[in-house]
Amino acid sequence: MVTTRFAPSPTGNLHIGSVRTALFCYLYAKHTKGQYKLRIEDTDFERNKDEAVKSIIDGFDWIGIHHDGEIVYQSKQIERHKQVAQELLKQGKAYYCYTSPEELKQLREDAQKQGKVFKFKSPWRETDPKDFPKDIQPVVRIKAPLDGGVTIYDTVQGEKTIPTDALDDFIILRSDGTPTYMFAVVVDDNDMSITHVIRGTEHYNNAFRQRIVYDAMNWKVPTYCHVPVILGRDKAKLSKRHGAASIMDFKELGYLPEALRNYLLRLCWSHGDDEIISDEQAIEWFNLESIGKSPAMFDYDKLNSVNKHYLRLKSNEELFTLCHPELVSGSIYKSKCLKAMDMIKDRAILLTDIKQACKIYQDNFAKELDEKAKKALETNGKEILKTLLPEIEKIQNFTADNIKETLKPICESKEWKMKEWTQALRVAITFSTVSPGGIFEIMEILGKEEIVKRINDCIK
Repeated sequence: MVTTRFAPSPTGNLHIGSVRTALFCYLYAKHTKGQYKLRIEDTDFERNKDEAVKSIIDGFDWIGIHHDGEIVYQSKQIERHKQVAQELLKQGKAYYCYTSPEELKQLREDAQKQGKVFKFKSPWRETDPKDFPKDIQPVVRIKAPLDGGVTIYDTVQGEKTIPTDALDDFIILRSDGTPTYMFAVVVDDNDMSITHVIRGTEHYNNAFRQRIVYDAMNWKVPTYCHVPVILGRDKAKLSKRHGAASIMDFKELGYLPEALRNYLLRLCWSHGDDEIISDEQAIEWFNLESIGKSPAMFDYDKLNSVNKHYLRLKSNEELFTLCHPELVSGSIYKSKCLKAMDMIKDRAILLTDIKQACKIYQDNFAKELDEKAKKALETNGKEILKTLLPEIEKIQNFTADNIKETLKPICESKEWKMKEWTQALRVAITFSTVSPGGIFEIMEILGKEEIVKRINDCIK
């Protein structure tokens, strides 16, 4: 059975690039009717943050990438890591190294001065245990092969072999007995029966070193798939300076999880020219062979277009609930917003656009006029409002058509252009020169009493 995993370190917020990789892991598992696992790699105790673990879990819950089984915490597997290291020591495939950090630093500096690439060759590799010092806590190093090469097949990068002299005897246990990332990952992947390691291309070189552990333990090497990075418009790796970077940033901005899933799927993967891909289609179509080699460019315009599409698929009730999860049904505010929702969502790109547009339907809604709105009233805006107010108060059947039919001839007799007098009404009622939907429709939804109040307040 295919088993994939995503294994973040809880040192910060869940990056959008990591979410894309997790999505690929999830989709491939579901496509093959396998399992997708989540492992928290929390053995870097100095950098781990409890809030980061929560952020990871919350982020995946929100975007809808759900793992199978329990979350695996790497820190709970440390005794297992030590056990495997001891097994390698017994087999003579690893060794204790007593070279101090200070000695390593000096050797590295000497190599730099000589213009050489530093590659550490431990003098302790074949030392007889009776010669080990008693007052130094050693590290444990893997014995890298001394001849031949190490080969990795990657579904994106293809097959590559690097000579063994490019590999060092890397540390698998630190002097305090804790495992290194390079080692723990292999043990955990083996114990979790991971068949496919799908991860970012920045881990590609690690695969050659990790293969040494697989071979030393006679474990089956998983299929590797190293996915290209996501870039910003400046062709630098996507980060906070390009806008939102963490998954929860996108939630706060007002993106829908299904829109983000659809958009992320298309970064380095494609299915012909299809742009809108449902979750069911994504699971049916996803494969590793269609992942491209080139980095993907994050394009907010395309993401916005996808989000707009998914907004329009939602019912008015769903959109209101997403914007106002705290409000109980039956409120007057909600009923007004639902009547206006078709107008609102027609122009909206984000949920936050809808939430902002709904605000004008609150009773006693008021805010400071911006400069543009003030300018719209400077010439004859207040005169228009004073003229129209008594006529509005007389309207019995307060519908959009009746409001327009009542006010239009009066304004024409005054030789006011339609844009001029409707703009004055818009500013008085919405506190802005722009609003989603026609001003007469907005007036009908708000009702005569609220309209009269707002115009009076504006005139004052």
